[in-house]
Amino acid sequence: MSGLPSKGRWQSGLGRGRPPRLVARLAALAFVTCTAAFAGVPPPPDLDARAGFDQHIGAAVPMNAPLTDADGRATSLAAITDGKPLLLAFGYYRCPNLCDLTLHAIASAAAGLPLRAGHDYAVTFVSIATEETAADAREAREMLVRMSPRGHAEDWHWTTAGPKSVAALTRATGFRYFKDPRDGQYVHPAGIVIVSPDGRVTQYFFGVDYDTHALRLALIDASKGRLGTVIDRLVLLCCGYDPSTGRYSLLVSRIMIALGCAFLLAMAFGALWLRRRTP
Repeated sequence: MSGLPSKGRWQSGLGRGRPPRLVARLAALAFVTCTAAFAGVPPPPDLDARAGFDQHIGAAVPMNAPLTDADGRATSLAAITDGKPLLLAFGYYRCPNLCDLTLHAIASAAAGLPLRAGHDYAVTFVSIATEETAADAREAREMLVRMSPRGHAEDWHWTTAGPKSVAALTRATGFRYFKDPRDGQYVHPAGIVIVSPDGRVTQYFFGVDYDTHALRLALIDASKGRLGTVIDRLVLLCCGYDPSTGRYSLLVSRIMIALGCAFLLAMAFGALWLRRRTP
C-alpha cells in the first residue's frame, strides 16, 4: 500500500465536530475523488448509496466468522479478542489511498494510549478484497511495523476472509463498499469500529484522525469494567457516546442523578451524626 501525503493533510480534519453520516460520506467521496483524479474518471453518480458507514450501535458482530491471519492460520474475531475489547478496521492491503492513512492513524493513536494492543485490547484489520492473501497481509504488517514502530503493529491481527465472512462482518457493522469496474479498486469509507468482548458494536470513529483520549474511553467503556480506573468509570458515568456526533459528551441527566444521590447520602450521614450527638 502506498501513502499519499497530500491526501492525508486534506483529510486530517475528518471526524472532528461533524455529524458521522456526513463524515462517512466525505470519507467515501474523498476516496473516489482522489482515485478519479489519477484515473481521469468522475466519481460514480450513486456513490452515497453504495459506499458509506451506517452506525449499528448494539448490533451483534459474527465473531465466529472464519478468517485467515497473516501467517496463513485459521482464526476468528472470537479467538482474537479472547475477552478483550476490539478495534476493528476494514479495507484492503493493496489500497492506494485511504487504507494506508487509516492504518497510520490507528498506529499513531495506539502509540499514545496507556493501553497495549494485544494485551489490553485487540486490533484487527479485515481485508474486503477476497482475492488478497496472507502474503499481502504480511507485507502490510511489515510496512507498518517499520514505519510506525511505536504503534505495536506486530501485535495486531492482519486478516483475509472469504466472501461470506466479509459480507457478514461488513453488514453487521454497517460498512458499505463496492468494487469500481472502471479501475478495479474498492470504494469504501474510512473509520474504525469498537466492539465489546461479547461481540456488540459500541462505538464508531470516522475519518483518518482518531483522538487518543476518546479512543481510550471507548475501549474502557467497551471492556465492561475490565479496563480503566475508578476515575475512568466516574467519567463514563457522567458521559455517554452520542451516535449523532460520534463523540462522548456530558450527560446532564446522569450528572443530576449523581449529584442527587450524593446530596441524599450527605443528608443521611448528617442526620445520623446529629442523632448520635443528641443526648
